[in-house]
Amino acid sequence: MRQIGCGFRVVVSDAEELSGDGISPERLAVENARRKAEDVAAKEGGNVPVLGADTVVAVDETILGKPKDETDAVRMLRLLSGRQHFVYTGIAFVYRGEVYGDVVRTEVWVDELSEKEIDAYIATGEPMDKAGAYAVQGIAAKFIPRIDGSFSNVVGLPLHAVKELARKAGIVL
Repeated sequence: MRQIGCGFRVVVSDAEELSGDGISPERLAVENARRKAEDVAAKEGGNVPVLGADTVVAVDETILGKPKDETDAVRMLRLLSGRQHFVYTGIAFVYRGEVYGDVVRTEVWVDELSEKEIDAYIATGEPMDKAGAYAVQGIAAKFIPRIDGSFSNVVGLPLHAVKELARKAGIVL
């Protein structure tokens, strides 16, 4: 938000997130973003615009969250190796009692990764708090030959889509 010139304050949501069982990645991302925004809006009152967001990485029907440990990160990186996958970010504004939501999908390709590359990348610590076990804006950029869609979506917040959704909600960013 700072990148696009917006003042903001971070308020952590206590909303219970859905896990993804039996729900599409798109729906999961939007629903979790809405839950987060509504939870914070209830705490903050109705006149302050509240933005919630949730990012989901999916390969085929498998949703990849943040790795639980290094073994889980290895599993995820092996799954992504040499393939394309999708990053979905659900965004939701709650403003003046109304909810406005959207989802952005970006397609990402990952090089074929050797076991040595995976081990070296995990040793950096970077994958451990990232959905899908990689950060395109960090060291993992060297493994990403192609992205179709919003780069900022893969980083975690689709800035153009946020601006457009804000406009629909009557919020000037």
